[in-house]
Parts: sequence; structure tokens; C-alpha cells
Amino acid sequence: MARNLDMAALRALITVAETGSVTRAAGLLNLTQSAVSMQVRRLEEGLGAALFDRMPGGMTLTRDGEALAQYARRICAINDEAVERLTATPVQTEIRLGVPYDIVSPQIPRVLREMAARFPDSRINLVSSYTRILKNRFAEGAFDLIITTEQTPDRAADVLAERALRWVGAPAGTAQFDRPLRVAFKETCLFRPLALGALTEAGIGWEMTFDGDSESVVEANVSADLGVTVRMDPALPEGCAWIEGSLPDLPQSKICLYDQGKLTGAAVAALKDSLRAAYAD
Repeated sequence: MARNLDMAALRALITVAETGSVTRAAGLLNLTQSAVSMQVRRLEEGLGAALFDRMPGGMTLTRDGEALAQYARRICAINDEAVERLTATPVQTEIRLGVPYDIVSPQIPRVLREMAARFPDSRINLVSSYTRILKNRFAEGAFDLIITTEQTPDRAADVLAERALRWVGAPAGTAQFDRPLRVAFKETCLFRPLALGALTEAGIGWEMTFDGDSESVVEANVSADLGVTVRMDPALPEGCAWIEGSLPDLPQSKICLYDQGKLTGAAVAALKDSLRAAYAD
């Protein structure tokens, strides 16, 4: 007898795999953490396979999980295409929005829910990436609106808030006292040169403990007390803690909104107002 895979569980699998965290996945799926965990567990029990390696700093797919994730993306895409083809109402406004991954939650899920209720005939296509990448693609016309985190925004920026950058380590960790200090950053992270500059100015030697392109691996290293990193307050990664007093102060970072100015109308104006309210100091 054929067995059917649960569509909601497949979406949970994909979202946890992309975010590396049940907490982040729950925020994007508008579910509780326990509900997301249960969906993943039921998939594992139904298939008799472990789909994730669970570590203190995040979750990564096993070989079986990677295989299922490939099918899950195709299944969900076909499902969504069929549902949209048969039930969708004409979209009046499509807005392409880019937001840095570390400030997506909890603000953006709330904004998207509000917009969906107020403007059901509009569509917001959300992409999460790093500020440098978002600004480059914005300049190419790939986005209508972007949110950024940066120290020296362009003149066109609408500055929504100014937040502190803070050092992050493991709870009760000792990596902050090691010399040279072990630090973990993606190469494209805008906070990386600020942190390294502050260490150099303070006369603290450092070495990079991570070389790659996975933020979940950065956070896994930090939560395992293998190094420290930097985040914007209050975006504390799961399984980590703020470091107080032992490392040099860092500059403030601004949260900014950029608008191409090509889209107008009530939905666009409401989205900009919602973003300003969501990120306001």
C-alpha cells in the first residue's frame, strides 16, 4: 500500500534545513517550536530514518535528510503550483522584498501576516541574504524594497533604528579569554571587519576558527565555545550568550530601508509603514 508524505511536515523539514534552527523555522512558518519539532519527528518515525544531526548550535541534514529535502522541495513546488493555478485570484501588486537573515524574525513574519490580511490581492516575495548582496542586487533592480544593517548608509536610506553590536559566545564559555582570540565569521559578514578592527585597535590578537559560507556552522562553533562572533542586539543566536566586559566595545549599526520608488499604491505604502513600525527603536 502506498504511503503519503505529510505536506506540512515536508515544509517544516525544508525550513529547518534552510535556517538551521527549529526556533527560526517556527517563526517563518507561524507555528510553535513544539509543532515544528513534532512534524520533523513524525517524518523520521514514518520513514525510519534520522533526518537531522542535532547539535547545540543548530541542526544539519543527514545524508537521508538531504535526499528527502530534494524530493520535498519538488513536491511542495508542484503542490503550490497546482493550488495557485486552480485557486489564485489575480495579483494586483507584487513586491520584491529583501531582508538580512539575522533580522528576519520576529519582525517579518508579523509584517507578512498583517499585509496578507489587509491586502489579499498583493504578493510579497521575500528573499533573505546579507546586506552587501542585497544592496548589489537592489542596484541591479532585483528588489523593490530592501532592509539593511550598516554603519554608513547611502543618502537614499531611510534609517529606521540604530542598534548596538555585541560580542557573542557560549553560555559560561571561556573562548573570550583565549589569546589569540578565536573568532567565527562568514567572509561576507559586514560585522567582520568592524570586529577585527576593534580587536586590532585594542591590541588583542585573533585567529579565524571558521572558513566557510554557513551561518549555522558559525553559530554551532560559537555555542560549542570554539570561538566568538558578533550580532546586533537583540538578535542573540539560539544556544549562545552575550559577552560582557571582556572584549572591546563595538560601534552601533543602523537598520535602513531602501525603496526603488518604482512601485506605488496603498499596499506598498502600508508595507513601508509596517516595516518602519516593526524595526523602530
